[in-house]
Amino acid sequence: MSEPIRRCTVADVAREAKVSKAQAARALGGYGAVSEEVASRVQTAARRLGYRPNELARSMSTGRSRSLGVVVGDIENPHFGLATRGISDAARQAGYHVILANTDENPETERNAVRVLMDKRVDGLIVAPCRSNDNAHLQEVINAGRALVLFDRMVAGLEVEVISARFERAAERATQRLIAQGHHRIAYLTSLRLERPYERLTDLGSSPVAQRVAGMQRALAQAGQVLDPGLVRANATNREAIARICDELFSRPSPPTALMASDNLIALDLLRELKRRGLEIPRDISLVMYDDFPWTELVTPALTVIAQPVYAMGHEAANRLIRQLHGEASEPIPNFDAELIERGSIGPVTCATPRQGR
Repeated sequence: MSEPIRRCTVADVAREAKVSKAQAARALGGYGAVSEEVASRVQTAARRLGYRPNELARSMSTGRSRSLGVVVGDIENPHFGLATRGISDAARQAGYHVILANTDENPETERNAVRVLMDKRVDGLIVAPCRSNDNAHLQEVINAGRALVLFDRMVAGLEVEVISARFERAAERATQRLIAQGHHRIAYLTSLRLERPYERLTDLGSSPVAQRVAGMQRALAQAGQVLDPGLVRANATNREAIARICDELFSRPSPPTALMASDNLIALDLLRELKRRGLEIPRDISLVMYDDFPWTELVTPALTVIAQPVYAMGHEAANRLIRQLHGEASEPIPNFDAELIERGSIGPVTCATPRQGR
């Protein structure tokens, strides 16, 4: 049986460069003082021998791993994929690696992910928290002296920077557009987890969903209407849950005439459900989706969406985290305003009532 390949060490590089081990370690680690001539000899020797640094040992000696932990709710959701791309691009430009963890929007999974990343000695974390009132594990990050930035959602009691879009005005405009077409029974579906049926705005905490529902309420109030709490449906986490919600919505005495999908995954499942029921957009029902991806222009009709600058938000989150790590002062957080993009999925209310699926 062949023997395992021996890894090149700092001592090997030192012998090759004909310098002391301490000089080689300083030149390779980028700390302490070495002459330019010694640094050049060490780097040349390291390349010749194929030396690769032991990142764990380096992190233990320097206290820095040059890595960022990123915790998101659903890596299958293109929203988080695009945000992670922005984070990764900014991190790479600054010489950092990214370690990604997925939580499936589960609070216990999130807590475990944060602790594992802390054990991995990441320098800082970017977290898209599941809940706005669950902060003990995130407070531990701050207490440990690690940098922390929240993405998408704020958490009560945490004085940290939050990178998120502002939705209330765009939600109001989308609802006004629906009202102008005769819609007043507008259902909103979100994957946000609630233990009880939605009753009032405070049930949504400080989540982006709260902003969106607040915008809907404002537009309806301006039209002399109120938002029926039964039309705000949480826990739309998978195809089965969305099918069940649609069964309940369309079996109401007065079913919704328009739907708002809180993200693109919900929208895709709604499109499947509407097709199963023989409902056409916008003839039978109107649809608005949050987030904008290329496929929304390729379906027929193209979907009206509320877009947000997700890549730029991810890029900004990473940049602000890195500035924290470097002890640099940050500029005020820029405004990331959501924008209504009108296409073809909003139409006038017809006399037909959406049919219950068979």
